[in-house]
Amino acid sequence: MRIRLVVSPVCATVMFALLFCAAVPLRAAAILGSSASFVVLGAAAVTNTGSTTINGDLGVYPGSSITGSGSITFIGASAIHNTPLGLDPLSQQAQADQTNAFNVLAALPFISNLTGHDLGTSGTLPIGYLNAGIYRFDSTAQLNGTLTLDAQNIPGAIFVFQIGTALTTASASSINVINGDSGLSIYWLMGVTGGAGTGSATLGTTTSFAGNILALDSVTLTTGAQILCGRAFAQNGAVTMDTNVISNNCAAFDDGTRRSDFGSLGFSGGPEGAAGVPEPATMTLFGGALLLLLTRRK
Repeated sequence: MRIRLVVSPVCATVMFALLFCAAVPLRAAAILGSSASFVVLGAAAVTNTGSTTINGDLGVYPGSSITGSGSITFIGASAIHNTPLGLDPLSQQAQADQTNAFNVLAALPFISNLTGHDLGTSGTLPIGYLNAGIYRFDSTAQLNGTLTLDAQNIPGAIFVFQIGTALTTASASSINVINGDSGLSIYWLMGVTGGAGTGSATLGTTTSFAGNILALDSVTLTTGAQILCGRAFAQNGAVTMDTNVISNNCAAFDDGTRRSDFGSLGFSGGPEGAAGVPEPATMTLFGGALLLLLTRRK
């Protein structure tokens, strides 16, 4: 008996509806697990040049090298997690949890393929505005100008960007997030189809980014780039910083003139995300429902 995977338009619609009905398990507490407390997580190393400010934990696993930590300002209850031998258990668990999150999110059915389009308001085939949903790029993705993500006041709205290989933003690019709530989640996945050695994110100078970057390989923040609401995670390579601001809770920098993360602790699922405790039973039900929708016996 052979099993064939079939995704009809009707199934795709049902699965997308199920995704939004399952907002709670897709929040940071369930998807990111223990990595939700981190803001920077490297695999081989973390390097920093210049005066960088971090709100959230910084960790490395399986490597141990953190270069330039003396010029990093940690605010709140932030901490560094690494050991000389690269055996830090907190970073190890965080890497396992963020890898699991990457795999779960990468397997979700997308609603639109944006290959060849520029996410911003300028560039080739510019987009500039998207509602909540799951979007796919077969290979690379670019952001030139401004991208507005509109959650449309949908409770627990989710944005997932499944990028085949690399994401690059032009200098001074930005992401604005509007009409969200404390359940809002934003995830950027790099290396979904290209595999190891291809999944990277590079934020151009003074880019103002938003959301959780889960790169299969590396993340580079060039001079002045900011992630005021989100995280920078690398599964196999390094996270490289240069005079940046990165926070997993936008409220840390909310002076009334900057962006809001709607109380989601960095677009990752609301105050309960601080617990960082997975919900395996809920995720099992969610995965089982998707499997039933996707499979048909031939």
